[in-house]
Amino acid sequence: MVEFAMSSIILFTLVFGVIAISLALYSYNVTAEVAREATRYAIVRGSACTSSTFPNCNVTSAQIQTYVRNIGFPGINPQSLTATATWPTTGVNCTPSVTPCNNPGNLVRVTVNYTFPLVIPFVPSRTLTMSNTSQMVISQ
Repeated sequence: MVEFAMSSIILFTLVFGVIAISLALYSYNVTAEVAREATRYAIVRGSACTSSTFPNCNVTSAQIQTYVRNIGFPGINPQSLTATATWPTTGVNCTPSVTPCNNPGNLVRVTVNYTFPLVIPFVPSRTLTMSNTSQMVISQ
């Protein structure tokens, strides 16, 4: 009885640990996919975008944050997702000089962070912060 109790504690900790690590890996893959999707959303909503083609032209970082939280991957808490969009091109490549420089041909970079609560029985709980970045050229 005692041997079974001791060995089952170790067995169940390992099983639930594998499940928790698998969920963490899934969350990391979701952050990568969300970063790519948000970047795709931003590249077609630059300064040359027309509202008849796409809604929300001249997209801002706040609009991208809202888009990321509304994607809705299963098992992901949208309130733990944060997205930051930057337009790193400046200077002569930005004509007319605007902030952000979202002209076609320039870059947009989206960084997505997700805080994942890692919970394994008999192991202290911790939070993993996952981050992924995607960068593409603005097309419209």
